[in-house]
Amino acid sequence: MTVSDLGRWFVREVLPLEAALMQFLRRCVRNEGDAADIRQDVYVRVYEAAQKKLPDPVKPFLIATARNLVIDRMRREQIVSIEAVADLDELDIAEDRPGPERNTIARQEFRQLQSALEHLSPRCREAVILKKIEGLTIREISARMGIGVDTVNEYLAIAMVGLANRFNSESGRGGAL
Repeated sequence: MTVSDLGRWFVREVLPLEAALMQFLRRCVRNEGDAADIRQDVYVRVYEAAQKKLPDPVKPFLIATARNLVIDRMRREQIVSIEAVADLDELDIAEDRPGPERNTIARQEFRQLQSALEHLSPRCREAVILKKIEGLTIREISARMGIGVDTVNEYLAIAMVGLANRFNSESGRGGAL
């Protein structure tokens, strides 16, 4: 295949996929400048691969090339944004499982939280659970508990101080509940 034939193929087959490519890259890297840089690297890799053999079909090859470049960039930077973590399933990166030490620490922290919650008054505990665990808004908590918004805020403030004091006293940093 001549250089001009390859160029025509690239314009006909690859460039029309730019919108899909950029949508994928924006989800993965979140920074428009980085997405544009990776797009150019993808184009170079696809063009170089096409010099040896034309990829067929083109779109999966293009997206796979982009995915591999994103993964390489993440590994090089050793910094993964929270947005990128959300897309790890899509990137086919093997997930890291916590080791036994982390599981033990998590269990201890969970037990501490349970104990601290048990030391709160029932209404403060209910407000905290609705807010922090169930993710309800202050107004939703107010409606569910049948109390005013100001009272919900007061319960949450008392609970947060109580929890902080409890955790600080357990770690030897002062205060009691």
